[in-house]
Amino acid sequence: MAARRALKAVLVDLNGTLHIEDAAVPGAQEALKRLRATSVMVRFVTNTTKESKKDLLERLKKLEFEISEDEIFTSLTAARNLIEQKQVRPMLLVDDRALPDFTGVQTQDPNAVVIGLAPEHFHYQLLNQAFRLLLDGAPLIAIHKARYYKRKDGLALGPGPFVTALEYATDTKAMVVGKPEKTFFLEALRDADCAPEEAVMIGDDCRDDVDGAQNIGMLGILVKTGKYKAADEEKINPPPYLTCESFPHAVDHILQHLL
Repeated sequence: MAARRALKAVLVDLNGTLHIEDAAVPGAQEALKRLRATSVMVRFVTNTTKESKKDLLERLKKLEFEISEDEIFTSLTAARNLIEQKQVRPMLLVDDRALPDFTGVQTQDPNAVVIGLAPEHFHYQLLNQAFRLLLDGAPLIAIHKARYYKRKDGLALGPGPFVTALEYATDTKAMVVGKPEKTFFLEALRDADCAPEEAVMIGDDCRDDVDGAQNIGMLGILVKTGKYKAADEEKINPPPYLTCESFPHAVDHILQHLL
């Protein structure tokens, strides 16, 4: 590996890494304070499409995490940026709680399909409506393609299988905007004013968090919380820079070895 530059930024996943739904990962709040006491910039990157950024912030505040809105970069933000850039009118297959992040976006007479995690909307009638729009030439924008995610009651299907079903049925490829896309990580790093070689990503998803980050030159730390399953670290090549028990352990390593 080429010599790395001094660490300037740490990107941190949210659900599965700092918290699991309404429960904080033990010790995560104190570990975040220790990380913030250093010179590195901390940013939070999430593929969550179940709720708006405002609702997400409320959840984090209730869990006593000191995080401000401008520190969070979400795949919903990336999706909205692409919608505005392409000037399309999307059919929004997203959770109703995520809709505030699309306020002002024209959705009448849709000519594009935007799909995130929307369990209540993943039924035949709506998916078939999306299928017909795609057959008519509408672009398919996937907020992300995660296979599954962690809930309090166990693992649950993510949007990936539904995006893949629409791709298969229409012989088209989705434009993916969230992790593990390179543009997502680069956008998140942009306001930190640092190169990928000066940054670390901490997350519970070996593909979307760690592999995605390492593909642009960041270091990836995989935590064994959230959606992590035994031997996940063996699913990607190169393997994670580090695999550790939880976010506090990842912070310990950064403080001891990367600063």
